[in-house]
Amino acid sequence: MSPRRSYDQYCSAARALDVVGDRWTLLIVRELLAGARRYTDLHADLPGVSTDVLASRLKDMERDGLTTRRRLPPPGAAYVYELTPRGRELLPVLQALGAWGQAELGERRPTDAVRAHWFALPLLRALEGEGLVEVRLEEGDFHLYVGAEEGPVYGDGPAPGDPDALLVLDTATCTAVGRGEVSVIDAVRDGRITVSGDGTLAKALREA
Repeated sequence: MSPRRSYDQYCSAARALDVVGDRWTLLIVRELLAGARRYTDLHADLPGVSTDVLASRLKDMERDGLTTRRRLPPPGAAYVYELTPRGRELLPVLQALGAWGQAELGERRPTDAVRAHWFALPLLRALEGEGLVEVRLEEGDFHLYVGAEEGPVYGDGPAPGDPDALLVLDTATCTAVGRGEVSVIDAVRDGRITVSGDGTLAKALREA
């Protein structure tokens, strides 16, 4: 475990960057907002990170109280990493960073990797209310826990139960929402997002 580097500045922003300012740290947090993840899952969804760097960052994050590691019971018997309450407090930081970065997103480059669940945070930021939302894209499905105060914020694959709302949209629309070019409400009104479900959130989207 590498010693923590510091800016040695008596400033809360500098102290925060002492903990989360290293390359990959906040993206690991993004992945762990989906709940407990195995090392292999994290490596697969962080294309470009080396195994050594990922292992080092996870150790640093555990030392700094952002994550914990635990062993799953048989038959899984694998170690998983998950965020501590302190680590989960970084959700609004990532939300704000994502909102600020909308202007930097631009068009997707040929070298850009993409995962369906990377659209979760922009959509989460754009939705109001509470409920379980399933999202279907060409790249795959994911689900969101809108308004959740504890536990995972999103997850890969279909919703684990009957969703309060099901959103079906294409990647272009999801990208436009992520770039701040269109709101979810306007995309629903224009027919670019199809909403189904009987939950309060689905009804609010259809009636807005």
